[in-house]
Amino acid sequence: MAYEAGALEATLAAAAGEDPELFAELRAAFLESVTRQIDLLARARCDGNWHVAAMRLRGLAASFQADHLLAIAEQVLEAAPGEPTVIRRLKTWLDEFSAA
Repeated sequence: MAYEAGALEATLAAAAGEDPELFAELRAAFLESVTRQIDLLARARCDGNWHVAAMRLRGLAASFQADHLLAIAEQVLEAAPGEPTVIRRLKTWLDEFSAA
């Protein structure tokens, strides 16, 4: 499942109003936050660190109505720390979001 513009972009647009610079800033801040949580997940070696980063990622996805990211975050919560398949899914989503 690839990144699809939709509710996430609409949420950002609603928050930014008619200000394209604010939209770009909000999108960049969201991207930075997601990137930070993915990095923390990739480096997590214990259940506690993994769970905290996964919960933050899930909250971020839910707050911005990023449905596909939210679905992946749910998978992360069920996975063992460092699980490479969910990390790859997250990085793929991030690459696609960054390119959109």
